[in-house]
Formats: sequence, C-alpha cells, structure tokens
Amino acid sequence: MSTNSLHNNTHHHRFELDVEGKLSIVEYQQVDDETLALTHTEVDPSLEGHGVGSKLVEDVLQYVEQNNLKIVPLCPFVMVYLKRHPDWNRVVSSAYSINDF
Repeated sequence: MSTNSLHNNTHHHRFELDVEGKLSIVEYQQVDDETLALTHTEVDPSLEGHGVGSKLVEDVLQYVEQNNLKIVPLCPFVMVYLKRHPDWNRVVSSAYSINDF
C-alpha cells in the first residue's frame, strides 16, 4: 500500500494522509496555542479494514508529540485507538476534558 506522509492542512483544520491517491483525514479544532481537539476521523471506504485509520491516528499523535502539543480526543475512533494504545495518553490534555465541548 502506497502511503505519503502526513500533512497538516491548517486552512481546513485537518490532518491529511494520501493513500493510493485517496485522502483520509482527522479533523481538529484549535482549542488554544498548545491544544487540538480531534473531532472526526474519515477513511476512504475503499481503504477501510486495511489499518489506514490506525496509521493516520498514530501519525497525528506523533505530529502532536513532536510539536509539543496536546489533544482532546472527541472523535470516537481516536478514543478507541487511545484505549488500545494507552501509552499515547501522554499527549492527552489534562487541562480540558470532553465535557468542556
């Protein structure tokens, strides 16, 4: 499977991953200078079940960590990913909770 690197499309407030010419995305809202609320994950239907969503979320979390950011996981897919990979909870904001939104 041919995958390009993750792109932060700040104009559309989303992370984008091009896989075989098809776009998969994680949408976000900028909460403050250091925090992104991840609101929605979308994988092209033809790519579902191939690990693209998990790769996308992992790439987003790596981006967040490398840029000293934190997240608020509002997207159900991101929440499930964090439950399966609890080590990534290190990038979850302690200043906000999902009840703040």
